[in-house]
Amino acid sequence: MTADAPLSFAPEVEAALKAGLPVVALESTIITHGMPWPQNLEMARKVEATIRDGGAVPATIAVMGGRIHIGLTDDSLQALARTPPDQAMKLSRADLAVCVAQGRTGATTVAATMICAALAGIRVFATGGIGGVHRGAEDSFDISADLRELAQTPVTVVAAGAKAILDLPKTWEVLETFGVPVIAYGQDELPAFWSRRSGIAAPLRMDSAAQIAAAANMRARLGLTGGQLVTNPIPPEAEIPRDEINPVIEQALAEAEAQGIAAKSVTPFLLQRIFELTDGRSLESNIALVLNNARLAADIATEMAKP
Repeated sequence: MTADAPLSFAPEVEAALKAGLPVVALESTIITHGMPWPQNLEMARKVEATIRDGGAVPATIAVMGGRIHIGLTDDSLQALARTPPDQAMKLSRADLAVCVAQGRTGATTVAATMICAALAGIRVFATGGIGGVHRGAEDSFDISADLRELAQTPVTVVAAGAKAILDLPKTWEVLETFGVPVIAYGQDELPAFWSRRSGIAAPLRMDSAAQIAAAANMRARLGLTGGQLVTNPIPPEAEIPRDEINPVIEQALAEAEAQGIAAKSVTPFLLQRIFELTDGRSLESNIALVLNNARLAADIATEMAKP
């Protein structure tokens, strides 16, 4: 941990870290930008409860009042959930320091959550899906900072793969170039967020939390930089199969291009349009996969905490 980093720990998280108990970091962008009030608060509480049920302590991370909060009290969680999206900065590596320095409110993406978790000494992070290479990136150069963060920050990230709206083959190629271990949990194929299968073979497969924790520990012993990406397939009952979701994604992408939507506005537009085109089913699946990832992350954190 950086000694003078402006971190504020929730009492539950501080006690767990001091005692060497398992802790799982959670992002906050899904709260401020992922869904409306009060569904966002209900979802956040469910995810935290799932981690506690798994024997670990949840640490939702956000910037509030010039401090990086590692874990939120219920009052703080409610305040963040009530914050309008236009009043919360969506933070990645580039703007995290600015948000803290200016005393603004900020919600952490995958990259920013990894940075803050590492500062706090938290080694496991559960999210929905990572960012990656956007379709058409050969022209736009639109590539998420999440990929480079995975290459340099020592946090194991549990996700249902990269968001399916992205160029998945290029995303995995970039991670391979960066030397990031991409692990499929319990299957030989990488999942694709809403879908259990992507048609892309997994470079690595692991079938237990203990194996994943051992790999993370060995990376530290070997002095290898960066983290691990654990791709955890969505539960079968919540899946939207590829042949069903892909035409919806293509329609949403075509509409975004027709309307000239670009840069940071692309992902929120696409997710909202897919929600509308699936009559809300995409959001239900999203919640299910986040909870599933929280369960696995709690198991991994528990294994890492063993002496």
